[in-house]
Amino acid sequence: MSDLFARRLLVVTGKGGVGKSTVAAALATVAGSRGRRVLICELSARERMPALFGTRPSGAEVGLITPRISSVHVRPNEAMREYALMVLKFRAIYSAVFENRMVRYFLRAVPSLSEIVMLGKVCWHALQDDRFDLVVLDAPATGHALSLLSTPSTILELVNEGPLARDMRAMQALLEDARRSAVSLVALPEEMPVNEAVDLAAQLRKVVRMARGPDFLNAFFPSRFSEAAISSLKKDQDPNLEIAARAARAYEDRAALSAFYLEKMRTELGRPPICVPHLFSESFGALQVAQLAEVLDREIPA
Repeated sequence: MSDLFARRLLVVTGKGGVGKSTVAAALATVAGSRGRRVLICELSARERMPALFGTRPSGAEVGLITPRISSVHVRPNEAMREYALMVLKFRAIYSAVFENRMVRYFLRAVPSLSEIVMLGKVCWHALQDDRFDLVVLDAPATGHALSLLSTPSTILELVNEGPLARDMRAMQALLEDARRSAVSLVALPEEMPVNEAVDLAAQLRKVVRMARGPDFLNAFFPSRFSEAAISSLKKDQDPNLEIAARAARAYEDRAALSAFYLEKMRTELGRPPICVPHLFSESFGALQVAQLAEVLDREIPA
Protein backbone atom coordinates (compact mmCIF):
# COMPACT_ATOMS: atom_id res chain seq x y z
CA MET A 1 0.00 0.00 0.00
CA SER A 2 2.99 2.30 0.38
CA ASP A 3 2.91 3.16 -3.33
CA LEU A 4 -0.89 3.37 -3.66
CA PHE A 5 -0.96 6.96 -4.91
CA ALA A 6 2.10 6.49 -7.13
CA ARG A 7 -0.10 4.55 -9.55
CA ARG A 8 -1.92 6.11 -12.48
CA LEU A 9 -5.33 4.45 -11.90
CA LEU A 10 -7.15 3.49 -8.71
CA VAL A 11 -10.52 1.75 -9.13
CA VAL A 12 -12.99 1.83 -6.22
CA THR A 13 -15.97 -0.52 -6.29
CA GLY A 14 -18.36 -2.51 -4.10
CA LYS A 15 -22.02 -3.35 -3.70
CA GLY A 16 -24.39 -0.47 -4.43
CA GLY A 17 -25.05 1.70 -1.39
CA VAL A 18 -21.89 0.86 0.55
CA GLY A 19 -20.44 4.38 0.23
CA LYS A 20 -17.83 3.73 -2.45
CA SER A 21 -18.25 7.26 -3.82
CA THR A 22 -17.53 8.66 -0.36
CA VAL A 23 -14.44 6.47 -0.02
CA ALA A 24 -13.30 7.48 -3.53
CA ALA A 25 -13.70 11.16 -2.60
CA ALA A 26 -11.73 10.67 0.63
CA LEU A 27 -8.96 8.80 -1.22
CA ALA A 28 -8.72 11.60 -3.78
CA THR A 29 -8.49 14.12 -0.93
CA VAL A 30 -5.61 12.21 0.67
CA ALA A 31 -3.79 11.92 -2.66
CA GLY A 32 -4.28 15.66 -3.26
CA SER A 33 -2.94 16.51 0.20
CA ARG A 34 0.18 14.50 -0.67
CA GLY A 35 0.82 16.57 -3.76
CA ARG A 36 -0.88 14.47 -6.42
CA ARG A 37 -3.01 16.05 -9.14
CA VAL A 38 -6.14 13.91 -9.10
CA LEU A 39 -9.01 13.33 -11.51
CA ILE A 40 -12.11 11.54 -10.21
CA CYS A 41 -14.08 9.78 -12.96
CA GLU A 42 -17.72 8.95 -12.25
CA LEU A 43 -19.69 6.45 -14.31
CA SER A 44 -22.93 6.57 -12.31
CA ALA A 45 -26.22 7.81 -13.75
CA ARG A 46 -26.20 10.74 -11.33
CA GLU A 47 -23.12 12.89 -10.78
CA ARG A 48 -22.19 13.07 -7.07
CA MET A 49 -18.60 14.20 -6.62
CA PRO A 50 -18.98 17.97 -7.04
CA ALA A 51 -21.84 17.98 -4.51
CA LEU A 52 -19.68 16.03 -2.03
CA PHE A 53 -17.04 18.75 -2.33
CA GLY A 54 -19.58 21.58 -2.28
CA THR A 55 -19.04 22.71 -5.88
CA ARG A 56 -21.08 22.93 -9.07
CA PRO A 57 -21.53 19.87 -11.33
CA SER A 58 -18.70 19.21 -13.77
CA GLY A 59 -20.72 17.31 -16.35
CA ALA A 60 -18.98 15.65 -19.29
CA GLU A 61 -16.16 18.21 -19.23
CA VAL A 62 -13.35 18.02 -16.68
CA GLY A 63 -14.02 20.53 -13.90
CA LEU A 64 -11.89 21.67 -10.97
CA ILE A 65 -13.51 20.94 -7.59
CA THR A 66 -10.55 21.69 -5.29
CA PRO A 67 -7.12 23.18 -6.09
CA ARG A 68 -5.68 19.68 -6.67
CA ILE A 69 -8.78 17.60 -7.51
CA SER A 70 -10.89 17.63 -10.69
CA SER A 71 -13.87 15.51 -11.65
CA VAL A 72 -15.61 14.37 -14.80
CA HIS A 73 -18.92 12.57 -15.32
CA VAL A 74 -18.27 9.93 -17.98
CA ARG A 75 -21.43 9.25 -20.00
CA PRO A 76 -21.75 6.89 -22.99
CA ASN A 77 -22.91 9.38 -25.64
CA GLU A 78 -20.19 11.95 -24.94
CA ALA A 79 -17.55 9.24 -24.53
CA MET A 80 -18.55 7.70 -27.87
CA ARG A 81 -18.23 11.07 -29.56
CA GLU A 82 -14.76 11.66 -28.11
CA TYR A 83 -13.57 8.15 -29.01
CA ALA A 84 -14.91 8.34 -32.55
CA LEU A 85 -13.27 11.72 -33.12
CA MET A 86 -9.93 10.38 -31.88
CA VAL A 87 -10.15 7.42 -34.27
CA LEU A 88 -11.63 9.22 -37.28
CA LYS A 89 -9.65 12.45 -36.76
CA PHE A 90 -12.06 14.57 -38.78
CA ARG A 91 -15.28 16.05 -37.36
CA ALA A 92 -17.02 15.94 -40.73
CA ILE A 93 -16.53 12.18 -40.99
CA TYR A 94 -17.80 11.73 -37.45
CA SER A 95 -20.92 13.77 -38.22
CA ALA A 96 -21.60 11.86 -41.41
CA VAL A 97 -21.19 8.44 -39.80
CA PHE A 98 -22.05 8.59 -36.12
CA GLU A 99 -24.83 11.17 -36.28
CA ASN A 100 -26.65 9.14 -38.91
CA ARG A 101 -29.93 7.93 -37.40
CA MET A 102 -29.59 4.35 -38.66
CA VAL A 103 -25.98 4.06 -37.52
CA ARG A 104 -26.88 5.33 -34.06
CA TYR A 105 -29.70 2.79 -33.87
CA PHE A 106 -27.27 0.00 -34.81
CA LEU A 107 -24.63 1.13 -32.30
CA ARG A 108 -27.10 0.97 -29.44
CA ALA A 109 -27.43 -2.76 -30.12
CA VAL A 110 -23.68 -3.47 -30.04
CA PRO A 111 -22.81 -5.45 -26.87
CA SER A 112 -20.34 -3.78 -24.48
CA LEU A 113 -20.21 -0.58 -26.54
CA SER A 114 -20.96 1.62 -23.53
CA GLU A 115 -18.29 -0.14 -21.49
CA ILE A 116 -15.76 0.19 -24.32
CA VAL A 117 -16.11 3.93 -24.71
CA MET A 118 -16.47 4.77 -21.01
CA LEU A 119 -13.51 2.64 -19.92
CA GLY A 120 -11.63 4.01 -22.91
CA LYS A 121 -12.13 7.57 -21.71
CA VAL A 122 -11.02 6.69 -18.18
CA CYS A 123 -7.92 4.92 -19.47
CA TRP A 124 -7.10 7.78 -21.82
CA HIS A 125 -6.96 10.15 -18.85
CA ALA A 126 -4.77 7.66 -16.97
CA LEU A 127 -2.45 6.98 -19.90
CA GLN A 128 -2.21 10.25 -21.81
CA ASP A 129 -3.66 13.18 -19.89
CA ASP A 130 -0.59 14.86 -18.38
CA ARG A 131 -2.74 17.26 -16.36
CA PHE A 132 -3.17 14.51 -13.75
CA ASP A 133 -0.93 12.19 -11.78
CA LEU A 134 -3.71 9.89 -10.59
CA VAL A 135 -7.15 8.91 -11.86
CA VAL A 136 -9.60 7.64 -9.24
CA LEU A 137 -12.43 5.71 -10.88
CA ASP A 138 -15.65 5.65 -8.87
CA ALA A 139 -16.67 2.42 -10.58
CA PRO A 140 -20.14 0.89 -10.90
CA ALA A 141 -21.40 -1.68 -8.39
CA THR A 142 -19.84 -5.15 -8.24
CA GLY A 143 -21.31 -7.07 -11.21
CA HIS A 144 -21.22 -4.11 -13.57
CA ALA A 145 -17.71 -3.23 -12.40
CA LEU A 146 -16.48 -6.73 -13.24
CA SER A 147 -18.08 -6.49 -16.68
CA LEU A 148 -16.51 -3.07 -17.24
CA LEU A 149 -12.99 -4.08 -16.19
CA SER A 150 -13.10 -7.29 -18.23
CA THR A 151 -14.17 -5.46 -21.41
CA PRO A 152 -10.68 -5.34 -22.99
CA SER A 153 -10.08 -9.10 -22.65
CA THR A 154 -13.62 -9.83 -23.87
CA ILE A 155 -13.21 -7.68 -26.98
CA LEU A 156 -9.74 -9.05 -27.74
CA GLU A 157 -11.24 -12.53 -27.94
CA LEU A 158 -13.29 -11.24 -30.89
CA VAL A 159 -11.05 -8.62 -32.52
CA ASN A 160 -7.36 -9.06 -33.29
CA GLU A 161 -6.46 -6.15 -35.54
CA GLY A 162 -7.29 -2.49 -36.11
CA PRO A 163 -7.69 0.58 -33.88
CA LEU A 164 -10.15 -1.11 -31.51
CA ALA A 165 -7.80 -4.05 -30.83
CA ARG A 166 -4.90 -1.66 -30.35
CA ASP A 167 -6.83 0.37 -27.81
CA MET A 168 -8.06 -2.72 -25.97
CA ARG A 169 -4.48 -4.00 -25.61
CA ALA A 170 -3.38 -0.66 -24.18
CA MET A 171 -6.28 -0.71 -21.69
CA GLN A 172 -5.62 -4.30 -20.68
CA ALA A 173 -1.92 -3.58 -20.22
CA LEU A 174 -2.77 -0.66 -17.96
CA LEU A 175 -5.24 -2.62 -15.85
CA GLU A 176 -2.92 -5.60 -15.40
CA ASP A 177 0.18 -3.54 -14.57
CA ALA A 178 0.50 -3.58 -10.76
CA ARG A 179 2.79 -0.55 -10.88
CA ARG A 180 0.15 1.55 -12.64
CA SER A 181 -3.26 0.27 -11.50
CA ALA A 182 -5.04 -1.17 -8.48
CA VAL A 183 -8.60 -1.93 -7.40
CA SER A 184 -10.02 -1.39 -3.91
CA LEU A 185 -13.21 -2.96 -2.59
CA VAL A 186 -15.65 -1.22 -0.24
CA ALA A 187 -18.14 -2.98 2.03
CA LEU A 188 -20.42 -2.23 4.96
CA PRO A 189 -20.37 -4.33 8.17
CA GLU A 190 -23.36 -6.31 6.90
CA GLU A 191 -23.75 -9.78 5.41
CA MET A 192 -24.54 -9.05 1.75
CA PRO A 193 -21.98 -6.26 1.16
CA VAL A 194 -19.18 -8.31 2.71
CA ASN A 195 -20.17 -11.46 0.80
CA GLU A 196 -20.25 -9.50 -2.47
CA ALA A 197 -16.81 -8.03 -1.73
CA VAL A 198 -15.40 -11.51 -1.10
CA ASP A 199 -17.00 -12.89 -4.29
CA LEU A 200 -15.80 -9.94 -6.35
CA ALA A 201 -12.24 -10.36 -5.09
CA ALA A 202 -12.28 -13.98 -6.30
CA GLN A 203 -13.72 -12.99 -9.69
CA LEU A 204 -11.18 -10.19 -10.12
CA ARG A 205 -8.34 -12.67 -9.56
CA LYS A 206 -9.72 -14.95 -12.27
CA VAL A 207 -11.00 -12.50 -14.86
CA VAL A 208 -9.18 -9.15 -14.65
CA ARG A 209 -5.88 -9.86 -12.86
CA MET A 210 -5.64 -6.37 -11.38
CA ALA A 211 -3.46 -5.63 -8.38
CA ARG A 212 -5.40 -5.10 -5.16
CA GLY A 213 -5.24 -1.85 -3.28
CA PRO A 214 -6.48 -1.62 0.32
CA ASP A 215 -10.05 -2.70 1.01
CA PHE A 216 -12.40 -0.62 3.15
CA LEU A 217 -15.05 -1.49 5.73
CA ASN A 218 -17.21 1.61 5.70
CA ALA A 219 -19.54 2.93 8.44
CA PHE A 220 -17.55 1.01 11.07
CA PHE A 221 -18.61 1.17 14.74
CA PRO A 222 -15.64 0.78 17.12
CA SER A 223 -16.49 -0.45 20.61
CA ARG A 224 -16.76 2.45 23.09
CA PHE A 225 -18.63 1.26 26.18
CA SER A 226 -17.71 -1.51 28.60
CA GLU A 227 -20.30 -3.86 30.05
CA ALA A 228 -19.51 -2.44 33.48
CA ALA A 229 -20.26 1.09 32.33
CA ILE A 230 -23.59 0.08 30.77
CA SER A 231 -24.58 -1.92 33.87
CA SER A 232 -23.80 1.01 36.16
CA LEU A 233 -26.17 3.21 34.13
CA LYS A 234 -28.94 0.63 34.43
CA LYS A 235 -28.63 0.50 38.22
CA ASP A 236 -29.36 4.20 38.56
CA GLN A 237 -33.01 5.19 38.99
CA ASP A 238 -32.70 8.27 36.77
CA PRO A 239 -34.88 7.59 33.65
CA ASN A 240 -32.51 9.66 31.50
CA LEU A 241 -29.66 7.34 32.43
CA GLU A 242 -31.83 4.35 31.56
CA ILE A 243 -32.28 5.87 28.07
CA ALA A 244 -28.53 6.39 27.87
CA ALA A 245 -27.95 2.76 28.84
CA ARG A 246 -30.26 1.53 26.05
CA ALA A 247 -28.50 3.78 23.55
CA ALA A 248 -25.09 2.50 24.68
CA ARG A 249 -26.28 -1.10 24.39
CA ALA A 250 -27.65 -0.47 20.87
CA TYR A 251 -24.32 1.10 19.90
CA GLU A 252 -22.36 -1.85 21.26
CA ASP A 253 -24.59 -4.25 19.33
CA ARG A 254 -23.58 -2.41 16.14
CA ALA A 255 -19.94 -2.46 17.26
CA ALA A 256 -20.13 -6.23 17.74
CA LEU A 257 -21.45 -6.64 14.19
CA SER A 258 -18.66 -4.40 12.90
CA ALA A 259 -16.07 -6.53 14.69
CA PHE A 260 -17.63 -9.73 13.31
CA TYR A 261 -17.52 -8.54 9.69
CA LEU A 262 -14.06 -7.06 10.14
CA GLU A 263 -12.83 -10.52 11.09
CA LYS A 264 -14.77 -12.10 8.20
CA MET A 265 -13.11 -9.77 5.68
CA ARG A 266 -9.73 -10.32 7.31
CA THR A 267 -10.12 -14.09 7.06
CA GLU A 268 -11.70 -14.43 3.62
CA LEU A 269 -9.73 -11.69 1.85
CA GLY A 270 -6.47 -12.64 3.52
CA ARG A 271 -5.80 -9.22 5.07
CA PRO A 272 -7.63 -6.68 7.23
CA PRO A 273 -9.58 -3.87 5.57
CA ILE A 274 -9.15 -0.25 6.57
CA CYS A 275 -12.02 0.67 8.90
CA VAL A 276 -13.81 3.86 7.87
CA PRO A 277 -15.82 5.18 10.85
CA HIS A 278 -19.53 5.81 10.78
CA LEU A 279 -20.13 9.55 10.97
CA PHE A 280 -23.14 10.74 12.94
CA SER A 281 -24.22 13.56 10.66
CA GLU A 282 -27.56 14.60 9.18
CA SER A 283 -25.88 15.64 5.93
CA PHE A 284 -22.79 14.58 4.02
CA GLY A 285 -20.52 17.02 2.24
CA ALA A 286 -17.05 18.52 2.13
CA LEU A 287 -16.61 18.57 5.92
CA GLN A 288 -17.44 14.88 6.28
CA VAL A 289 -15.22 13.92 3.32
CA ALA A 290 -12.37 15.82 5.00
CA GLN A 291 -13.00 13.96 8.28
CA LEU A 292 -12.81 10.59 6.55
CA ALA A 293 -9.74 11.69 4.61
CA GLU A 294 -7.96 12.38 7.91
CA VAL A 295 -8.64 8.79 8.96
CA LEU A 296 -7.40 7.34 5.66
CA ASP A 297 -4.34 9.58 5.71
CA ARG A 298 -3.30 7.96 8.98
CA GLU A 299 -4.02 4.43 7.73
CA ILE A 300 -2.43 4.56 4.27
CA PRO A 301 1.38 4.77 4.37
CA ALA A 302 2.98 7.74 2.63
